Amino acid sequence: MQHILVYADSLSWGIVPTTRRRLSFEQRWPGVMEIALNAGGRHVRVVEDCLNGRRTVWDDPFKPGRNGLAGLAQRIEIHSPLALVVLMLGTNDFQSMHPHNAWHSAQGTAALVGAIRQAPIEPGMPVPPVLIVAPPPIGEPKGPVAPKFAGGREKCAGLADALRETAAMLGCPFFDAGSATPASPLDGVHLDAAQHLVLGRALASCVAPLLPAGD
Repeated sequence: MQHILVYADSLSWGIVPTTRRRLSFEQRWPGVMEIALNAGGRHVRVVEDCLNGRRTVWDDPFKPGRNGLAGLAQRIEIHSPLALVVLMLGTNDFQSMHPHNAWHSAQGTAALVGAIRQAPIEPGMPVPPVLIVAPPPIGEPKGPVAPKFAGGREKCAGLADALRETAAMLGCPFFDAGSATPASPLDGVHLDAAQHLVLGRALASCVAPLLPAGD
C-alpha cells in the first residue's frame, strides 16, 4: 500500500462554509481522491494533516501552531515512507492581519518543499515527490470569515501563476485547484461538498501518474 500525505488547511480539512462543522472523510477531497484512486486500481491510503488556519511559513497572532513550516520535517519522518506529498496551502497567508502578496506566499511554499526534501527520514526510505496545488482564489468573503479575509481577494491575485513558477523552478508537479472549482459563494473561501467531490476526482487524475508503479 502506498501512502500519500495531504498537508493543507481548512479547505482540505473540510469545514462546511459558514459553519464550524466538518464534512465526512468520504466527502472531503482527500477522501474522494483516495476512493477514486483505489477504484482505479491503485492501493493507496491518504493521510490527512490539515489544520484550520495554517499558513505557509507565518504565525497566526491569535492562535498557536499555524506556521506550516514548524514541525513539517518531523511530520514527514513520522509518516514515511511516503509515495507523495500533496501540498495545498496559501489561502491563510492572505488573512487581513497579513500584508503578503502572491509572491510572498509562493516563497513560503518553496520553503515547505525544502523542509520536506531535507526531512530526517530513515536510510533507504525515498524522499517523496511534492505535488504543489494552488488553492482556489479567494472570492468575496462573507459570513463569519469576512473580517478575517477582508482584502484577501485582492492580495491573493496571481497566486496560481506564482506557484506554477515555483513548482517549475523546484521540479515539482503542479495543479491549479481553481481550474476545477472556485471557492464557495457562501463564504468566498472554503469548499462545499459538491466542490470537494469535483476537486477530489480532478486530483485523483493528476496524482495517479505521479505514483510509483506497484504497491
